[in-house]
Amino acid sequence: MTVRLPDPEGGFRVYEPRQEPLAVTSGTPLTSRTVFSAAHVVADPFADTTPDSPAAVDWDATLAFRRHLWSHGLGVAEAMDTAQRGMGLDWAGAAELIRRSAAEARSVGGLIACGVGTDQLTGPATLDEVRAAYEEQLALVEESGAQAILMASRALAAAAKGPEDYLEVYGHLLRQAAEPVVLHWLGPMFDPALEGYWGSSDLDAATDTFLEVIAAHPDKVDGIKVSLLEAQREIDIRRRLPEGVRCYTGDDFNYPELIAGDEKGFSHALLGIFDPLGPLAAEAVRVLDTGDTAGFRELLDPTVELSRHLFQAPTRFYKTGVVFLAWLAGHQSHFTMVGGLQSARSLPHFARAYELADGLGLFPDPKLAEERMKNLLSLYGVDQ
Repeated sequence: MTVRLPDPEGGFRVYEPRQEPLAVTSGTPLTSRTVFSAAHVVADPFADTTPDSPAAVDWDATLAFRRHLWSHGLGVAEAMDTAQRGMGLDWAGAAELIRRSAAEARSVGGLIACGVGTDQLTGPATLDEVRAAYEEQLALVEESGAQAILMASRALAAAAKGPEDYLEVYGHLLRQAAEPVVLHWLGPMFDPALEGYWGSSDLDAATDTFLEVIAAHPDKVDGIKVSLLEAQREIDIRRRLPEGVRCYTGDDFNYPELIAGDEKGFSHALLGIFDPLGPLAAEAVRVLDTGDTAGFRELLDPTVELSRHLFQAPTRFYKTGVVFLAWLAGHQSHFTMVGGLQSARSLPHFARAYELADGLGLFPDPKLAEERMKNLLSLYGVDQ
């Protein structure tokens, strides 16, 4: 019972798959932390599309995966970058995803927050056009009954002349938001077009502007999601937040320590890595709910190696690994992605992702995962 896996140096190694999955519970609400998984979309593998075509989504499989996350007590962060916003999923597809997922959340009592951006803008835009695009998306999310996440905007990054433009645009949106929102700061490692966000490439200066936005409207900001992959910077920002404003870690490299926190506070979570880690992550937080920080770290710390592998540079292609693991885990019947993004990672990358995920016991049916991994290897000409 072994699998022959390729390595990055051109050789092969023999791996013996795990026989039993990790045992986890489900359903019990999480109490000590609010935890969202940013969820991927499942492509329709039979649609006659190209990478330039509008996304063809398998809605049944996509919504079934959200029910899987909710069943473990996690919230769903919908239509975020994990769902390939701006990388295969256009605004029309995202709008439909928001409507369907928000309705599904209402039917099962699931927690949901949805991304608000400006990706209906396809070329250079003025600040007025950026504001209008944000307003259109904010209205749709609020009408769906979901909480809004104000995502970073490529169009705003291109149009803004300095920090004052960010203060004006975000202030305008926060004043009209019906309910408190989550502000999302996505670093350029996730999207190079966001370099210099908040008006400066100097992160200290950008942080000051970000915090100025929040300080001016603390009643309209539920929390912030920080995705800069710098643990200390997140901690520093967290300690400067107004009372009542939460920090949702988006750091897929350092999440265990940030969620565990310290004597001065902790982060909640809104993470792409919690898509493949959903059941295990929820189990770890339930342990944390009992006050057992060491037990929480014992469960979650070993997952960091897998997360750092999936999110290695170019980080924006982490979605490929997320969908790959969903296929191996049996959450979808194929390894196809909108925009053809399944081609964005190498076979050695997939092989290591399989090995790490299997070692953690992430696959409900290890035999199915092994068979699917061998099928993929055979397509690349690897004999077993």
